[in-house]
Amino acid sequence: MLTISQRQVGSITIVDLNGKITISEGSAQFREAIRQLVEQEKPRLVLNFAGVTYVDSSGVGELVSTYTAISKQHGQLRLLHVPPRIKELLRITKLLSVFELFDDEAAALQSFR
Repeated sequence: MLTISQRQVGSITIVDLNGKITISEGSAQFREAIRQLVEQEKPRLVLNFAGVTYVDSSGVGELVSTYTAISKQHGQLRLLHVPPRIKELLRITKLLSVFELFDDEAAALQSFR
């Protein structure tokens, strides 16, 4: 099961994720949470992966969809505390060059211009 909570720091929304993002659990919930943020015109997002234990190809697809939706709003997306296993998945799929990853929340927040 995926749990999602949100925090607001100025104009930046931090989305704390805990659990799995897979086709059978979490993927649809993740998609809906991001859709709501996009509809609320909150295009500056930090996705905190500190509590994410597993992401499958469906979850990677949702990340790409999130990036596309945020980019269409001229927004910015940062990934925070991405576990090594998920980072490796992003490297294999050549998505590491697409996303900006941070291990420090303050640095992620300061990276927004």
